[in-house]
This record gives sequence, structure tokens and C-alpha cells, in this order.
Amino acid sequence: MRLKAVTAGPALAVFVAAAMTLGVQPAAAARPSASTGATAPSLVGALAAPSVDVNNVKAHLQQLQTIATNNGGNRATGTAGHTASVTYVQQKLQAAGFTVTLQTCTTCNGSAKNIIADWPGGDTNNTYMFGGHLDGVSAGPGINDDGSGSSALLEAALQLAAANPTMTNHLRFGWWAGEEQGLIGSKFYVNSLTSAQKTAIKAYGTFDMIASTNGGYFVTGTDAIAVKLREYFTSISVPTETSTECCSDDGSFRNAGVPSSINSTGASFTKTSAQVTKWGGTAGAAYDSCYHKACDSYPSNINSTSLGRFANAIEYAAWNLTTGTAPANDFSVSLSPASGSVNPGSAVTATVNTATTSGSAQTVNLSASGAPSGVSVSFSPASVTSGGSSTVTVSTTASAAPGTYTITVTGTGSVAHSASYTLTVNGTGGCTGTGQKFANPGFESGAVSWTQSSGVIGQNTGNGAPRTGTWSAWLNGYGSAHTDTLSQSVTLPSGCSSYTLSFYLKIVTAETTTTTAYDKLTVTAGTTTLQVFSNLNASGYTLRSYNLSAFAGQTVTVKFTGVEDSGLATSFVVDDTALTVS
Repeated sequence: MRLKAVTAGPALAVFVAAAMTLGVQPAAAARPSASTGATAPSLVGALAAPSVDVNNVKAHLQQLQTIATNNGGNRATGTAGHTASVTYVQQKLQAAGFTVTLQTCTTCNGSAKNIIADWPGGDTNNTYMFGGHLDGVSAGPGINDDGSGSSALLEAALQLAAANPTMTNHLRFGWWAGEEQGLIGSKFYVNSLTSAQKTAIKAYGTFDMIASTNGGYFVTGTDAIAVKLREYFTSISVPTETSTECCSDDGSFRNAGVPSSINSTGASFTKTSAQVTKWGGTAGAAYDSCYHKACDSYPSNINSTSLGRFANAIEYAAWNLTTGTAPANDFSVSLSPASGSVNPGSAVTATVNTATTSGSAQTVNLSASGAPSGVSVSFSPASVTSGGSSTVTVSTTASAAPGTYTITVTGTGSVAHSASYTLTVNGTGGCTGTGQKFANPGFESGAVSWTQSSGVIGQNTGNGAPRTGTWSAWLNGYGSAHTDTLSQSVTLPSGCSSYTLSFYLKIVTAETTTTTAYDKLTVTAGTTTLQVFSNLNASGYTLRSYNLSAFAGQTVTVKFTGVEDSGLATSFVVDDTALTVS
């Protein structure tokens, strides 16, 4: 912003007086809403306008800061920092579908560029133009002045492009060079227009320093853009004032007869006590204490709240002045990861991510197609609100044929979108290596092939007596706090139809309760708990069986863990184990 007293000339004085007379003033110290400006609130008159996320605006500011850091600490017109800033904004706009013109400003150090970006469509005889200056002073990075306006304009433009609305009037954005040298870039642009082209611009709004750390909300002008900005700020209970600071690129347009406004949070003027009542902050301090200084840097010299509010106000004004229809509700679907491999009889999971890409959030119902025989797909939950996620589980039977398959995950709402998942079923096919897979299943060779805590496997008698043979595995039964374990790891073939763990279990307890599980035996396969037994399940030898198809093609550890409390004894006795594959 080029700061100058408002008494600089009669034309300027008349404009400011008119703006202060005609501008919409807040009734009294209205309390600002709790909105931080991160995204647009729900507006009765602006439900169609997309939201602008202030974090995206701040990401652009970070890029401008990086550009300044890498180019001598500033982005002044005629420097490499300004050229890199132009390239960054140009590429973002072109990727979004804008028609971008780089206008060489021959009066701006000879070769500096103005950026003019037109969104296709709409009546060009009714053009609404939004702009800010992309250059800064040589003293610093120029983040608030005017990286803030430039970044908010860029993100508002990108969000409108993503929504792709039907245009009734024409929308144009401008990023100016040479503002800090005397509004040179915007003057050059305006002077290049024919009389008819100037007449076609129904309003121009410039956004210069919209994130001042001790700022206010200044909307200075009576043009159609200013009217819409005040309408937005009123809707979120943020009062506005007209500014007595000047000047910026609105002057170039106003002098050419184009209705114009300057919109800002303030520069070096000081905040009054009355303004503190409206907006908070510090009375007697500058709106931006880093104005035209090296400390105008990111993130220290940015007010995220005003930045977000102004960015959404820009979007609101641009949308309501140029579009004819609300954006269709739409969403996207993606998978993370987009591929996975699984052994027959096992399962693999991925996350289905959705996002609202235009309009409002909606319910998205999830489904899948393309799964081969032996493969099933499920979702948890089966429907989400766009912006949410779901876990997709791809399960295979032991007979699933090895190979690579494409599964299509489809989200259906007002429209349908799909994403592909590449599933690889491992193995070479067929079922080999069937039979009983445990080594020393009845413990008749002692502890061979088993991992145990001390004294579990033995030639036990009494409560630990075996079911068959002379050996058994006796866990707990001490009547004191104690933990016993017994385990064996087994590699299971893939491609078979049945994987069954079985064993006989006897539970003998001295506990008399019928309601409290004091002593427990937990049976696990890998990290999966198959069952938990306790003193409440006392019985003679009983056959227990479990389906381990989920572990086909894997090495799995079957483990028994007995935990006994400090009171009465409970014995868990295991015998005649088997892990049978067929």
C-alpha cells in the first residue's frame, strides 16, 4: 500500500467524504462473531458460494515468504523475487483453468509483469474485477503488504474455478506490479484499455493489507463489490468502517471512471479506542507495526482471523456478482493405499477417503465391484458424509485363486465416483501340505517344539492328569499370583479349504464364585484372541475348535496364556492339540 494523507488532493478528499457518507456504517459496537474466518459460515444469501480455507491462503503466503527468502529478502518490482512471485501465481491460475495474460508493464522497471486472469464465460460487457498488488517494498518480504491480498485473491479464484459455476457476468482478477512505486502497474493496465473496455468493468475492488495484526475491517467505496463485502461482514456480525488511509490501485481505476473500492485492515495509522471496542486489539498502536519494514514476514506479521474473513468475503462478492447457479453438490473418492496383497484365507484393509469438491456435503453410499470368486468386500461404515472416511475390508477364502485383480470402489450420492484397488492374491494355486501341522501335538515327547514357562509340560497327575498318554500341559493351579504360557509357531500353506485349531481343555477350580472370573486362560492366534476361559468355565476335558483360515499362507503363533490371582487355585490343562489343514 502506498500510504498518503487523505488531504493529498481535492478529488481524493471528495471520494473519501462520499465514501464515509454513503458507506454502510455499523449501528454501534456490534460484537464480532466467533467465526475465525477459516471457512465461510452458512449465509442465508450466499449458500452457493464455496468456502475458502484460510490454511490454503496461508500456504500461498508461505510460498511468497520462501520466494523472498531465496531472492535477497524481498519481492520488489524489478527483482527476481517479484518475477518468481509472478510465476507462482501464474502457474496456479493456469492449472485451474483461467485464461492468464502476463502484461509487460514497460513503465515498471522496463519488464515487470501484471497478471490478468479471466475466468471463461459470462457477459464481458458486465465485468467485475478483483485485484491486489503482488510486489512489495525492498525493505522486506511484503507479506501483509500485499502478500495477504494477493494470496486471498488467488485462493478465492482457485475455489471458484473448482466449483465451476455457470457464469452470468464476467469475472477477472489482477495482480499488479509497481504499486509501491506509485500504482504504476495498475495505471499501465487501465491506460491500455479502450473506452469500451473501461465501461465494461462495472466495479473494481482492490485488496491491500488484509491481515494486519492490530487491524480493523475497512471497506471504502460505494461500488457493487464494496456493497457485497459489507453484506458478507454484516452476516457474520463484523462491523466495517471506511478508511482514511490511502492509496492503492483502486485509484487507477477510479480516475478512469470505473466504480472502485479499497479494502484493507489498515496500515500505519493508529487504532482508536472506539475501534478496539468493535474489533479488539490495542488502542494507540498502528494497525500494522511492520508496515514497509523487514518484519513484514510470514507467519509473524499475519492475522489469520481477518485474513480468512476477507478471503471468504472476496469469494462471496465474486460469486454473487458473477454466477448464475449454485454449484452442483459433488465429491471425490480415493483409496489409501490403492493396492494390497493377501494370502488366501486372509484379509487386507484400506481407507476410503471422500471430500466435498463443490456445493454442500452429502451422503455417499459405498459399494464395490470386480471381486473374483472367493473374494468379498465390506465397508465400515457403509455410507459416509462427504469429507468422511470408511474402512474397506477385502476378505479372501482359502480357495481364492492366486492372481492380480482390480476391484472398483464406488461412492454414490447425487453423482457417482469411483476409485480402483489392485488386489494381489498370493500363492501358486492348489492346496499342498495338508494334514496336522503341530509338532508333538500330545506332548508325548515332552516340551519338544513347544515354548513354555517353567513346569507347564510334564507327566502330570492329579488335577493335571492327561486325557490320553502320559504327558499334558498344565497351566496355573498354584493358588497364588502366577502366569504360565505355552506356544508353538506353525507355517500354514495357502489355497486350502479348511484350517482348524483344536485341543482338549480341562478346567479345575477351587473358586466358589459363580459370577467373577478371577483366573483366566487366553487362547490367541497371532494377535487375534480366539477365546478367554476362566474359573467360571470349570469342566472336564472338552474339545475346543477354531477356524484359522485367516492365517492361510502365513506363519502363526498359537499361544495359551494362563493368569491366576493370589487366591484360590484354578488349573487349565491342555492335551491332544491339533492344527489340521485340508
